[in-house]
Amino acid sequence: MKASDLFVNVLIQRGVEVIYGVPGEENLDLVDSIRLSGKIELILTRNEQTAVFMAATYGRFTGKVGVALATLGPGATNMVTGVAYAQLGGFPVMVITGQKPIKKSKQGLFQIIDVVSMMKPITKYATTIVSASRIPYILTNAFNQAISERPGAVAIELPEDIAAEIVENPDLNIFPSKIRRPVIDEKTLSILKGELEKAKSPIILIGAGANRKRITKYLSEFIKKYNIPFFASQMGKGVVDESLPQYLGTAALTSGDYIHDAIKKSDLILSIGYDPIEKPTHLVGQGGTKNIHINFYESNIDAVYSPYIEIVGDIGHTFWQLDSIKIDHSNWDFEEIYKIKSDYEQKIKQNIENENMGNGIMGPRKLVSDVREIMQKDDIVALDNGLYKVWFARNYICYEPNTLLLDNALASMGAGYSSGLEAKRIHREKNVVVVTGDGGLVMNLGDLETIVRLKLDLTIVVLNNNSYGMIKWKQVGASMPMWGLDFGNPDFVKLAESFGGIGYKVENKDDFKLVLEKANKEKGLKIIDLKFEYPQDIN
Repeated sequence: MKASDLFVNVLIQRGVEVIYGVPGEENLDLVDSIRLSGKIELILTRNEQTAVFMAATYGRFTGKVGVALATLGPGATNMVTGVAYAQLGGFPVMVITGQKPIKKSKQGLFQIIDVVSMMKPITKYATTIVSASRIPYILTNAFNQAISERPGAVAIELPEDIAAEIVENPDLNIFPSKIRRPVIDEKTLSILKGELEKAKSPIILIGAGANRKRITKYLSEFIKKYNIPFFASQMGKGVVDESLPQYLGTAALTSGDYIHDAIKKSDLILSIGYDPIEKPTHLVGQGGTKNIHINFYESNIDAVYSPYIEIVGDIGHTFWQLDSIKIDHSNWDFEEIYKIKSDYEQKIKQNIENENMGNGIMGPRKLVSDVREIMQKDDIVALDNGLYKVWFARNYICYEPNTLLLDNALASMGAGYSSGLEAKRIHREKNVVVVTGDGGLVMNLGDLETIVRLKLDLTIVVLNNNSYGMIKWKQVGASMPMWGLDFGNPDFVKLAESFGGIGYKVENKDDFKLVLEKANKEKGLKIIDLKFEYPQDIN
């Protein structure tokens, strides 16, 4: 059996059905083996970065390993941002890169860099395959690493000559081992119960690590059973239905946010699936509210995240265990917390009504309100990275997990419409809307063609202010002159049309809602060019 066939055989055993990428000369044996298998779809992207963003989004939705492919040298370096995105975001991803022959020289040092050493700091596991017979073992370990908690990225380099080797009697019987996560013991459960019973106003913080179906079920039941308030990190949005009366909001800012007044009234925070990679509120750090870390793995202690108790084990099972015992909550009082919540919800509503950017220009508060009104509960909004993300985190109510895709870990520009592209490919039955700044969209324009080629009905809203608006906003906040951040844009309507799509130009905010509703009903690629500005007041 040829080594590349063996490689693909293992991928199929591990449930791989799709690979995203930009193949090169050094991948040709592997690409041909993918073709011959007839069981794996190869989705060609126009940029290797997009391939990894899509693979990460696949991992985010399915919990399985998303796989991306690129050649050596520039193909591998183009993957780096996507790999870091997956690693910091906790998305299971495998990137496969080619390499020149390692047993003889073919073209000297042409295009050769040490890809494995480049990938090691931003992955859980990175290696090169130097013996074809080792392929089943290396890939099995890589898959296990990618999906084990905390999930992340792994990188495999397959040199050209190794891919072409013939393997005698390959081991084809390496099946995925069943991994049982540890569960907490009776003593730990008793400690957690005791801390909850001593508290007067405990609340729950939901982080990205809680985005697992089983956790959503048991955590939701616990919240409703005890009427315990909860709030989310930006990446924890939607894990629990945010229309529940116990929902306090999302910690959109590190400090000075509405929700912080409510959090300050709590005397105990249960941090569920939370990691300080998610840009924590200072209220779970040193000098803040007492904090119990409940996660699959130990905490990464920092000045901004300092739990005094750590409960490490299967989160879903922990809340199943809590549900099986009686917690005396007669001492709990949330009246003041819910009063504060009611007050700031009114302020948020007033801010939406009073927002006026002048000249009919759209601002972030009305934008979020309009999008939420048009989208169904299970529709998906994918955000690129910009200051508008703060208002979406705070004001956009999520009824289900993975209905607001945002990245608050690496927070890379250019990721938004790649994740929206993959979300639509997976969920063709749902409306998917990408909201991106003009700067973020233009970073990866080529993959508009990928949207068209895959026949996806995807709406992209471009917030057009001809600048890197968030950094401009920061300059003003720092009493600096606005300088060095303005640029020109293409005609986004003609751009959409040039790719075979439909373009809309919205210059008055009052027209946006009807245009978005219309765009969602149209087929193919739709780009809405929306005139947009930020207010200096972030509330």
